Amino acid sequence: MANHVSSLKRARQTETKTAVNRSNRSKLRGSLRAMREAIGKGDAKTASEQFRVTVSLLDKSVQKGILHKNTASRYKSRLNARVKAISVKVA
Repeated sequence: MANHVSSLKRARQTETKTAVNRSNRSKLRGSLRAMREAIGKGDAKTASEQFRVTVSLLDKSVQKGILHKNTASRYKSRLNARVKAISVKVA
């Protein structure tokens, strides 16, 4: 355990930031799960709406340092391809 005042403060800050990061990561994972469920059901309208929400959360998580920008870009690309595949099947 930390003994110095500065290291005690740093430990408190780390706990706070860890909680914020955990919350943001959890929100992102939940959105990705909902996105995959919408794709699995084959509902193009719901999937496209959920895609918008998920892309927004992916971009925010990049800004907050939770994901690397290339990782988020890869997720967006793959999800977009799956949403397009559903909309082609429906149309």
